[in-house]
Amino acid sequence: MSSHAPAAPQKINLRRPDVMEAVQALVMSHYRSELIDRIRAKGHVLSADGLLTVKLAKEFGFCYGVERAIDLAYAARKVFPPPKPIYLLGEIIHNPEVNDQIRNMGITIISPKPTESEFAQLHAGDVVMIPAFGTEVGTRQKLVEKGCELVDTTCGDVMSVWKRVRQYSKESVTSIIHGKAKHEETKATTSQATAGSGHYLVVFTLAETDYVCRYILEGGNKQEFLDKFKGAYSTGFDPDVHLQAVGVANQTTMLRGETEEVQRRIKAAMTEKYGITEVDKHFRFFDTICGATQDRQDALQKLLREPMDLLLVIGGYNSSNTSHLAEMGEAKLPTYFIKNAAKMASDKLIVHWNQHLQREVETQDWLPNGKITVGITAGASCPNNLIEDTIKRLFELRGISVQELIAS
Repeated sequence: MSSHAPAAPQKINLRRPDVMEAVQALVMSHYRSELIDRIRAKGHVLSADGLLTVKLAKEFGFCYGVERAIDLAYAARKVFPPPKPIYLLGEIIHNPEVNDQIRNMGITIISPKPTESEFAQLHAGDVVMIPAFGTEVGTRQKLVEKGCELVDTTCGDVMSVWKRVRQYSKESVTSIIHGKAKHEETKATTSQATAGSGHYLVVFTLAETDYVCRYILEGGNKQEFLDKFKGAYSTGFDPDVHLQAVGVANQTTMLRGETEEVQRRIKAAMTEKYGITEVDKHFRFFDTICGATQDRQDALQKLLREPMDLLLVIGGYNSSNTSHLAEMGEAKLPTYFIKNAAKMASDKLIVHWNQHLQREVETQDWLPNGKITVGITAGASCPNNLIEDTIKRLFELRGISVQELIAS
């Protein structure tokens, strides 16, 4: 590498009061909702003569980390107006409407892990945004070496996980990460685990966790293990060597109960293998579930205890925290995971995401006749304006004007 590589860029302060004040009005016009504010003020319930009652979960929609990422994107465009190019590594959050809005501002979305040709298009001084999920250590290093100006919107909860796995790595403890191996956040986290000489293994299900536990206790066919977890472990990972001391972490948007069960099962296996007095040498755990994710899960759990006919979950189909809300609903009552109000084609037809088939499906006669109560929640990456659209559409399908309802 050339000894004349550009110096590391200065950190840009976009959160100056003058900048943030200027972008707030624009952000609010795009994403906030007066209707949602009113429903919140009325106890999270909107009802039309008992014909149709909508109950909003107490916690839903944008979390602080998402709001911060969006604010920074708008601030970047304000501080660096066109024609200055701004690039974004993948989606800023997992919501298609929000990402479309970012594109409309003239921000170019490139791969989360840019290809050589994409890197070749970047120049010293170009502004590159890191999304809320963070980015891989190697990608960040290349951008710094290029001399790009970085706007880092990585969520603080994600950075807490990074700190934990870096600590595991320093102590020669393998990070077992509960998450989705291909998710941008998990990829960024695993790169932190291997930035030194550490190792990682990603487990997604409790069945995979049990497989790992059996291997810890009984050993097994190493090649079969590596084939089973292909793409979900570090280079040079050896289950016979690197499962002797492990620390559990997680993708911040997983279900808390499931992550706790992962760590409980692995700790039990380590206790059985090494004994209660030695287990602390072989097992570590730190709760890294995002507070906002947990608040939304808790609020939905509470809502699900109330009598309802169906649940609508609004958000991007590739949003991990939203998909978990849909799973929670499906276990209790008819649940429809939709990305926007347009998916409610009529009171007879709804188009919604089926997580098991990983595609949209159609359901006929989804909206029951007579008096009904509909629960509504949304993932941490779903803006209030999309939730408003959904509520308006729902009442519209019953021939009721929300504007008149609110005014009365």
